Amino acid sequence: MSAWAAPRLIPPIVDDPEEFLPEQLPATDLLLALGEVPGLAQLIPDIVRLTGAKAVLAPIDRSESLPSGLALQVEGWLAQVGVPIVFPMPFCSLTPETINRPPRLAEYDDPLVRRFASHFGRPVFQVEVEKGRITRVGVVRDAACGCAHHVAQGLAGISVEDADEASGMLHHHFPCLASMNKDQEYQDTLMHVSGNFLKEALNQALAPYRSPTAYLRPAGLTDDDRPSLPLA
Repeated sequence: MSAWAAPRLIPPIVDDPEEFLPEQLPATDLLLALGEVPGLAQLIPDIVRLTGAKAVLAPIDRSESLPSGLALQVEGWLAQVGVPIVFPMPFCSLTPETINRPPRLAEYDDPLVRRFASHFGRPVFQVEVEKGRITRVGVVRDAACGCAHHVAQGLAGISVEDADEASGMLHHHFPCLASMNKDQEYQDTLMHVSGNFLKEALNQALAPYRSPTAYLRPAGLTDDDRPSLPLA
């Protein structure tokens, strides 16, 4: 794996990409475009040319860094040379089959991105519980920023009932790369979307250790028409 740090200042419109790129870059199969610098995405097609990349993964953790219009332009440029690009929004929405969540949920089909997503992307946990308390949390798939590993380390000794709140606090105090600006389609901030992915992953892992919710059913009604009231 090789890395190249782009200039911090890139104009909104780049007339000559060569002014901002080195003469050579190492060859690669999968290009990870992790820039938070506005305008950097304009350089992706030229970086693909220099590296010979066969696929591009360009996460959007801040929509101001990669607006939807620019993303469509870059996708069109790369389509002309047969190179697919995937835009997970946020990065930790990436799975081996999909990106994002409704209403932005989308599928993709690229073996290079899928291989990366088997290790990094939407968190997946394995937990061990004894007497109602978490004894160990294993990270099957970490967020690329390392947040899932950070949260896992902080959950040992926490009760199953308190795990949801504890994981939220641990995520909140991790330097998440996702923006706190509200996304119009999600109707939420990308940081909150990121936190929800993590909580959902933990809840799925803890589901076998949680008691099902008990319900009160008013007498005299059939199973088809009587409402269910959760017990307090």
